[in-house]
Amino acid sequence: MADKKEVRDVLEKYQKRFERELDSKEFVKPTKTVSREYQVFREEALEGEITLYEKLCNFSEKIIRITPSKEEQKRLDESIRIAHISVTPAGAVSFGVFASLLLISIGLFVGIFTFLLGQFKIFLPLVLIVGGAVLIKPLGSIPHHLANRWRLAASNQMVLSILYIVMYMRHTSNLEHAIKFASEHIGPPLNLDFKRIFWNIQTGKFVTIKDSLDDYLESWRGWNLEFIEAFHLIQGSLQESNEERRISMLEKALQVMLEGTYDKMLRYAHELQSPITALHMLGVVLPILGLVVFPLIGSFLGGLIKWWHIAILYNLVLPLFVMFMGLNLLSKRPTGYGESDILREHPDYKKFEKTKFMGMEVKPWIVGLIYAIPFFVIGFFPWYVHILNPGFDFVVPGGLFLDYQQGNGPYGAGALILSLFVPMGAAVGIGTYYKRRYEKLIKIKKKMDELEREFAGALFQLGNRVADGIPVESAFGYVAENMKGTPSGEFFARVDSNVRRMGVGVEYAIFDKQRGAIINFPSKLIESSMKVLIQSARKGPMIVSNSLLTISKYVERIRQVNDRLKDLLAEVISSMKSQISFLTPLIAGIVVGVSSMVVTIINKLSTQFATLGGAGEGLGGLAALGGVLNIQDVIPGYQFQIVVGLYVVQIGMILTFLASGIEKGVDRVGTGYSLGKNLVWSLSIYSVICLIGIIIFNLLAGAVGVGVSAGI
Repeated sequence: MADKKEVRDVLEKYQKRFERELDSKEFVKPTKTVSREYQVFREEALEGEITLYEKLCNFSEKIIRITPSKEEQKRLDESIRIAHISVTPAGAVSFGVFASLLLISIGLFVGIFTFLLGQFKIFLPLVLIVGGAVLIKPLGSIPHHLANRWRLAASNQMVLSILYIVMYMRHTSNLEHAIKFASEHIGPPLNLDFKRIFWNIQTGKFVTIKDSLDDYLESWRGWNLEFIEAFHLIQGSLQESNEERRISMLEKALQVMLEGTYDKMLRYAHELQSPITALHMLGVVLPILGLVVFPLIGSFLGGLIKWWHIAILYNLVLPLFVMFMGLNLLSKRPTGYGESDILREHPDYKKFEKTKFMGMEVKPWIVGLIYAIPFFVIGFFPWYVHILNPGFDFVVPGGLFLDYQQGNGPYGAGALILSLFVPMGAAVGIGTYYKRRYEKLIKIKKKMDELEREFAGALFQLGNRVADGIPVESAFGYVAENMKGTPSGEFFARVDSNVRRMGVGVEYAIFDKQRGAIINFPSKLIESSMKVLIQSARKGPMIVSNSLLTISKYVERIRQVNDRLKDLLAEVISSMKSQISFLTPLIAGIVVGVSSMVVTIINKLSTQFATLGGAGEGLGGLAALGGVLNIQDVIPGYQFQIVVGLYVVQIGMILTFLASGIEKGVDRVGTGYSLGKNLVWSLSIYSVICLIGIIIFNLLAGAVGVGVSAGI
């Protein structure tokens, strides 16, 4: 302890001397929350669902404490540290056991309760008991899932973080300030990792920034060696006395990061085709095609298979299975490439959480609910009309409109058509919520993306103008005139306008909280570039020019690599989008149409055999067939279609999430807006195909019924 105190005293002594000798303006000042308020920042950065998980784990540990094995405890410790969650390995495992035992207990209670009532039900208790037993391990391993999600989100920002550190260290060779600078210009979650580096120093876990950084980099050793190597090159540049070699090492760090990311993504794109095909076949095609046999199975098994059995299988088990397969694919996605969700730090982000509806500012979920309710009212019409007036029905071409069989459900084609409104209402409600939630943010994001795409050229022009001897304040006007009509030209024009009209410096013209040009351009890349410009301007015009030209070169290289990576994934992403928007709803719609025909045929045959009465005794096997084809044993098309339609909604959401995750990593804005568009479009295709199929196949079923009647 004495050695640590002595080292700390020496560090504080030279830090004070360093601050006295150097003008504080030489550095881009970080906020004071970098280390001392890490815990508060952690709670703000983490989502509410993680906080709830922490509470559940701590509660479960108090109720039933389960200690994992030493090997599992070590793995859980690592995942907990990576995901920044405040739980213990014992708490995580205890939650898995406690939740599973709770499900098993509920299953046993339901089974015993129904047995005592004389109406013993085996299916639901069996599902709960088996589900509880199966979920013990997955629920206890949630920290591993959270850590993988954290890695995926953090890895999206790695290239950008190395860029910021290299940008800063080109003109100021100070690793501590460079990491602070990067932590301020990248959003969660990687900035939380960087802030913890300083937190570990402040709490005494490490003495130097190098020790704390090396400990953090070890957590990425099995995931991203390029990130570690890039940081080692950056650290090595601190030892170089030759300025040219120092700059060369910094540029090499960024090059290593870019090339390593591209090579890994190339391998990932080549290996992705087979798993995606397997996911589509096992999670979409085969389950939907298998639905065709359920009407017949229900009839042949004497009504043993009910609609809620299919609902549990298709609306709970299969979506979880597909989601598990998708998360497994995402966990293998190479780290270091993706979108950064920086819009969450936009000053007006909270305002974007509301949308206008009938002249009022309301939450998007309220609008989605209002849009969905009329669909549900129409879709559930057969159900509540039968409750209010059990005898209500009328004849339409092909039979009764509702054809409600007591104790089972409606079998009529009219009820089947009305059922289409239920999944459509779910799609419209969820789609409206996501669209309204992200429609403002997506416009800003697209504008920001366009601006960042051309910003490298704008910086290059600005650097050349400054190199020609034009003052920085005037150079903005020259570039704005040359790039008129573009987002970059608009940004530079605002800076130039603020300088001329208000008579202020470039820093105020860009970063003023009320009138600064950066307010309308929420890009961390632009913000950091301008801060580097402001700091370089204090060292002379040639430093400014060199800094801008270098940043321009860096940004252009990153853009080129990102474009090449998107080209690699283009085929896979295109295939997944076609599955979401067309193939899945098409297959499901045809299956519902065929199933409706099967139900209609069984209904007609059952009715005709019932009218034979005693005459059926002389028909031999035909009479026996009439005993098998009992319409009340068949799953009604009304409930059947609702289950299939909701499954299409769920699969559409899962595949959209998966496609966005493969292409961009964690991108809430892009994923949410895609969900808003895909769900409504996909269910519209599904509903149209279902409607056409129901009409055509029911006409065919009617012809079959007439033919059988004539034969009898």
